[in-house]
Amino acid sequence: MLSPTELKDRVDTKTVNMVLLTFATGGLYPLLWLSRVYPILDGITKVKTATQTYVIWVAVCVGLGGLFMRAQEDEMAGLGFLISLAANVMYIVWSFSAKKALEEYALQNFKIDLRMNAFYTFVFNVYYINYCINHIPEADRRQKILVGDTPA
Repeated sequence: MLSPTELKDRVDTKTVNMVLLTFATGGLYPLLWLSRVYPILDGITKVKTATQTYVIWVAVCVGLGGLFMRAQEDEMAGLGFLISLAANVMYIVWSFSAKKALEEYALQNFKIDLRMNAFYTFVFNVYYINYCINHIPEADRRQKILVGDTPA
């Protein structure tokens, strides 16, 4: 039987730590987090959110974007910006896929109406997904209180 804490326990990343590690690694930590978390999310939710090839292309875009943006020529820096923008779009696309999978997982398995904000998903993408993963046990606790399913 699935537990509301299973996904949180397997991902095991606080959102504040994720933000701090992003700064400490120069923006590479979300890529590492994504490559580690998407198989866990896919396995538990039974929904395919990404493939290894997708994550590799995100890594290519992050790496080349960063490399080209450091160039002295304006054309190369502009190309680097566009490639970095492509990486951000790929993060956003994955985040919406993960959002849909998490909402369905919470509803089907725990009868939790986990309404995730589309604006936050767009703006904060992987950070918001991590936050929502960590929030599922609390949402389950609140749901049980509302329906009167807690011991006195």
